[in-house]
Amino acid sequence: MSTSVIEPGARLAGRYRLEERIAAGGSTLWKAKDEILARAVAVRTFDDEFPRVREVVTSARAASRLTDPRLTQVFDADDSGENAYVVSEWVAGETLEQMLLKAPLEPGRAATLLYEAAEAVAAAHAAGLAHLCLTPRDLVWTTGGTVKILGVATDAVLGDRYADDPGAQDARGLGAMLYAALTAHWPGDPEQSALPAAPRSGDVVQAPRLVQAGIPQPVDAIVCRCLGVEAAGRPLTSPADVAAALRGVPRTPLPLFAGLGAAPPPRPPARRPARPEPAAHRTEAPPRRPTPPPSVPATAPVPRPPARRPGNRALLGVAAAALTVIVGLGAWALAGGGGDGDGTGASGRPSAKTSGKATPSTSALRPVDATPFQDPAGEHPDDQIGRNPGAVIDGRPGTTWETQTYNDTGFGNLVNGLGVVLDMGGSVKVTSVKIAGLEGGGTLAVRVGDGSSLGELRAAGKVTAQAGTTTIQTGGKTGTRVLVWFTELPPSRKGRIGEITVYGTR
Repeated sequence: MSTSVIEPGARLAGRYRLEERIAAGGSTLWKAKDEILARAVAVRTFDDEFPRVREVVTSARAASRLTDPRLTQVFDADDSGENAYVVSEWVAGETLEQMLLKAPLEPGRAATLLYEAAEAVAAAHAAGLAHLCLTPRDLVWTTGGTVKILGVATDAVLGDRYADDPGAQDARGLGAMLYAALTAHWPGDPEQSALPAAPRSGDVVQAPRLVQAGIPQPVDAIVCRCLGVEAAGRPLTSPADVAAALRGVPRTPLPLFAGLGAAPPPRPPARRPARPEPAAHRTEAPPRRPTPPPSVPATAPVPRPPARRPGNRALLGVAAAALTVIVGLGAWALAGGGGDGDGTGASGRPSAKTSGKATPSTSALRPVDATPFQDPAGEHPDDQIGRNPGAVIDGRPGTTWETQTYNDTGFGNLVNGLGVVLDMGGSVKVTSVKIAGLEGGGTLAVRVGDGSSLGELRAAGKVTAQAGTTTIQTGGKTGTRVLVWFTELPPSRKGRIGEITVYGTR
């Protein structure tokens, strides 16, 4: 139990230094630093009179076994000493509530955001844990472009929340968050959000489409089925139900790092484009053509048009000359010009380049597995090499493989590099590798070969990572495995990859 006053600067367990008080009231949430691993963490401590310390610590220990990367990771929890505490991942980003205080989201993005949240909460339910008090404050769009759900298992105990049907309770919470994302109004308890209250018809909130224009009927129906509002179809009674329903509606890919963007204000139908782009991707309209001048009187001198013909003739002449050269070179090559093996050899037989055999087309090659990699091997425990390596080949940019945070971009001199090895399921010729979901900065490298150790993989390319997507040309290296790894971390001192696509031939 907690028996002493805790102030900023205090250390818990000899490693967690409390830096900034974030929220208080029965328990206190701190931004802290894990001085052993040199990373920011969130630490919750408890007031002397808080009645459910043991229950919170027990629920946090249960939550620490969750593996979905969209659920906040719990690192430590203890109530055996003078001060009980729970240590979890520090999540940097913008909450759904903060986004919606600006404007509602475009429906496709709202659906994608809540689809990721529903899948994450469904994973918690599959492990026997629930949230029970989902609000727009519990969903964070991180600075790295991922969804995080805060407070699974622990928030319910902190708030003394219980439910006879946890699945139905969390399905309703997800529906309420989707309602808020679409309308920027909160349909739940007003104390749970700073958003304006949702309009009501009697005791029931109005359907989202009656509050905000432009919401597709299938998305509106999902909200209504969660909240029991004019429900056309069976109610959605579990997070898995909500995820399955959202899987079947049009969804807009989420940007990697920028804000999610707000839905545009309604426009008159005559001026609205048939399929408006999301605000974050919208480009400015082209400048309007000037109104033609009035007719020139017959007595006025007619201005001569700009002298364009000579220039056009010159360009045409250059183009014709270039075409002649190209045709000539092509005919020379077909006739066997060069004689050093590019057409026919000394024997007169066609060489490989003119045998008529088609060159295999380069395409995206699907790996069969992804495993974490470190050099030297064995320096880190498996859970520190990088969580969720399969995220880089799952086809979902919202899920990421990521390392822990180090105290410098050189991995704190603990390892030389961290990454992911892709098993290609057989020998392939790799022409390029595209890596998405990057912060930007740091050094990315690719190796190709038939083994899983560094010595068995041949260097194929190295670049400075660009924010968003980076492509590395590999020069046609062949092998059964492709390693993509950070040899230097970006400025955040944490490696993160959303998706890896390997291009080549089998």
